[in-house]
Amino acid sequence: MSSLTFLTNEPLTKPGPGLIGVAVIVGASALVAALGGLITAPAVDGWYRGLSKPAWTPPDWVFGPVWAVLSATMAVAASIVWLARDCDDVSYPLSAFGTQLVLNFAWMVCFFGLKSPLLGFLEVCLLWVIVSVTVAEFFLVSRAAGLLALPYWLWVTFTASLNAAIVILGG
Repeated sequence: MSSLTFLTNEPLTKPGPGLIGVAVIVGASALVAALGGLITAPAVDGWYRGLSKPAWTPPDWVFGPVWAVLSATMAVAASIVWLARDCDDVSYPLSAFGTQLVLNFAWMVCFFGLKSPLLGFLEVCLLWVIVSVTVAEFFLVSRAAGLLALPYWLWVTFTASLNAAIVILGG
């Protein structure tokens, strides 16, 4: 019995649609994180440091590890949902997950790539809505998947608040 069998009804003992789907989910999540890092890193070292930010802004070094861990937990959550596909219709939750991946990348492009806190804020509001839908849908399929996705929703909520404060402060 596989170590992930307790999370799903599908044993992971042989390659097949289950493992291929998990690999696609993990690969897409890693790709978004890597491409986002390429966009974000140059702006953090220059433009972002010069922005007026609220006193409660975490140090710059916190963001990368937090986003990496949350990307990984979201990939695990989406994988759990994918593996539950024989028991549930998972097309809507996984479509929401895919949409939030695209919107997560779009936020990095808007905020850091285009150096537009206002455009970033408008975009992160949309991201927050889609992540909210994703988390709710994940909970409907699997309690474990919903719980794993919840910290990402909390971080996007924090990110939206920080982005709003930067806009208010003139960024």
